[in-house]
Amino acid sequence: MSDLSRLTSREATFITRRYQDYPGDSFTLERARATGAYESLKKAIATMTPDALVELVKASGLRGRGGAGFPTGNKWSFVPRDAFPRYLVVNDDEGEPGTFKDRELTERDPHAILEGILIAALAIRAERAYIYIRGEFGLGYRRMQQAVDDARAAGLVGRNIAGTDFSCDVFIHRGAGAYICGEETSLLDSLEGYRGQPRLRPPFPAVKGLYAAPTVVNNVETLANLPHIVAHGSDWFRTFGTQQSPGTKLFSISGHVANPGNYEVALGTTLGELIEVAGGIPGGRSLKAVIPGGASAPWVTDTSLPMSFEALAAAGTMLGSGAVVVMDDTTCVVRMAMINTRFFNHESCGKCTPCREGTWWMRKVLERLESGEGRPEDRGLLLELCEDLLPEKGAPASGRSFCPLGDSAAWSLRSIVKIFPEEFLAHVEEGRCPVRAGEEAREQEVRA
Repeated sequence: MSDLSRLTSREATFITRRYQDYPGDSFTLERARATGAYESLKKAIATMTPDALVELVKASGLRGRGGAGFPTGNKWSFVPRDAFPRYLVVNDDEGEPGTFKDRELTERDPHAILEGILIAALAIRAERAYIYIRGEFGLGYRRMQQAVDDARAAGLVGRNIAGTDFSCDVFIHRGAGAYICGEETSLLDSLEGYRGQPRLRPPFPAVKGLYAAPTVVNNVETLANLPHIVAHGSDWFRTFGTQQSPGTKLFSISGHVANPGNYEVALGTTLGELIEVAGGIPGGRSLKAVIPGGASAPWVTDTSLPMSFEALAAAGTMLGSGAVVVMDDTTCVVRMAMINTRFFNHESCGKCTPCREGTWWMRKVLERLESGEGRPEDRGLLLELCEDLLPEKGAPASGRSFCPLGDSAAWSLRSIVKIFPEEFLAHVEEGRCPVRAGEEAREQEVRA
């Protein structure tokens, strides 16, 4: 995010910025202010009304970076104009497998997040903001707490910020490692002290959220974009990315790449270019498949796909959290499907029957296949289980569960079964994994 302030035009196809390369003191207030932190906040307070801020973010086209990709300015505008108090809740509960952008942003640039929080609070006229941070983020929590404490001591958080009439206090709440709390209504229940489970909507959080008051829930990466939009304007922000997906995006690239890490690139950069940014696939291996947006996203094999919300949706998958997991030809897709499904089954809160029972049965069938005891009908059974979780043709976009967790498990598994039917069949016919068997044979040849 810090690189954005130095760019005024589309001088390259993508921006490459590895967050591992940040200065060692990048999390401190001194370093942040030396590079312009909180100047955008002061500009917004001095020159912009809350409504003008909302319209600026609408014009920028900024979409939520937490997974759903909903337009941020539109989300803010849903808050009732005459209802107070209202709250801003910051989703820093990053739990999607393969995603580590929010953690690194929290550890290395917490003041970018904090400035964005204050700008968002000004826009929605909230005097309290709560950062819900994943409990496992030990270093991130300490640095974010230090950022809040230092900013408060400097008069940038709390009452009469920077000597103005604007007041907003910021509090940090640590989660307990539940994946379901990444879903905004489950997060709100957890923040209130209840068990984290999704709420039935409507009412939506913008109308009745935290403590039954109007609430906006934004992801930390979304908020970290706001200081740059305020500083340079919506037109500047739109010089990056595509018409429907403006700006840049942090991608967490892992798996079979030479240089895994977090990279910031313009939305619309192709999947193949993104893999090359991370050093390409090592060892002369060929690509087998890619998870383009976290474990929830259906798999793809086409590296020419632009990494934008609209292009991936048209291809039957999604940008999601921006977690790109690259798999080469040594990957057993049945084993990967089993690992993914075990995760979703374990993290299901159990509130609704389709998710609770469906993910359990998916897991059992996949474990049977992977252990060499698969049956010829298992592939069809897996697809049938996926259809039990997903809506029928013509039904609304959401599935049969209270939240998208059940949908996510089915989306991912269905894509794997459809792309690699022969590998599932081979597990049944050979009673073992053909990929691992081939690798073992090659290793024996090398030793001989």
